[in-house]
Amino acid sequence: MAETEILAAALIAFAITGISGKWIIPFLRRLHFGQTILEDGPKWHKKKQGTPTMGGLMFILGILVSVLICVPLYYRSAGGNSLGATESLPMRMKVFGGLGMALFFGAIGFFDDYIKVVKKRNLGLTARQKLVLQFLAAGAYLASLYFSGAGSATIIPFVGSVDLGAFYWLIALFVIVGVVNAVNFTDGIDGLNASVTFFVGLSYLVIAGILNLRGLGIVSAALAGGCLGFLFWNFNPAKVFMGDTGSLFLGGMVCALAFGMNVPVLLLPLGIVYLCEILSVVLQVSYFKATHGKRLFKMSPIHHHFEMCGWSEIKICLVFSAVTILGGAVSILCVVYGI
Repeated sequence: MAETEILAAALIAFAITGISGKWIIPFLRRLHFGQTILEDGPKWHKKKQGTPTMGGLMFILGILVSVLICVPLYYRSAGGNSLGATESLPMRMKVFGGLGMALFFGAIGFFDDYIKVVKKRNLGLTARQKLVLQFLAAGAYLASLYFSGAGSATIIPFVGSVDLGAFYWLIALFVIVGVVNAVNFTDGIDGLNASVTFFVGLSYLVIAGILNLRGLGIVSAALAGGCLGFLFWNFNPAKVFMGDTGSLFLGGMVCALAFGMNVPVLLLPLGIVYLCEILSVVLQVSYFKATHGKRLFKMSPIHHHFEMCGWSEIKICLVFSAVTILGGAVSILCVVYGI
């Protein structure tokens, strides 16, 4: 039964992520892999200087092991070596190719974090280097889908299947890179990215069940379990930060599930927090340049604006998580009544 593998995936990812913190965090501390706090960030963040970063390795390990154990178990229990009608070769590629893309993004983040730690400043790879590598990661994933036989039609709730032809792959390339960076911007205060992505993972789990995509349901459960396990160490006051290693990996996972289920349009309601985060940065920079120094927000990304307004980090996490839950509910309703 797929339900057994789904539950096991969540528990394995949760357990490995949570337990591994007992060894990984002291290891990162011994290596002096501490976070360097930006000078132009909130002044009270200075007390976080030196908190171990690259903690995303914890949930990357948990999710990877969980998926590699539970997905093959489901495929075998579903019918020997056959994948069944809903688990065809393109679908299997969406599961494992999507995981590979997330790992690729995580590796980009790892090198970025490593350079920051070695140079002892909050600068890693250049923006151009990161973008080139990110487009390569997204392109490799989309190429794997194309050559495995996945089509260029996408599902839009209440509209139906829309075939965009070659434009689909081009649009998908930019959407993936954009969303991954949006998820990255969401990582800025204790527990925010992990808590928001936990609810995104739960929403994807429900959607996968509705669409009968059990393999991706297992991946969704692993994502949720890994994020929850990480929150034991990352919730305010954080004992470890996920770093770009973790945030870029999570961005890759979110995109892999959206495109794997062939409903990337649902990234709009489901990823509303991510989109607000990156849009706040774009608007802030644009407004600053257009007005020669004036600011639209007190600080961007938007979670820092609310910090400057007096909100605690815990309150921001709770409110942003609530917004994500609402976005997830809208997404699920769109699937139930619109597909």
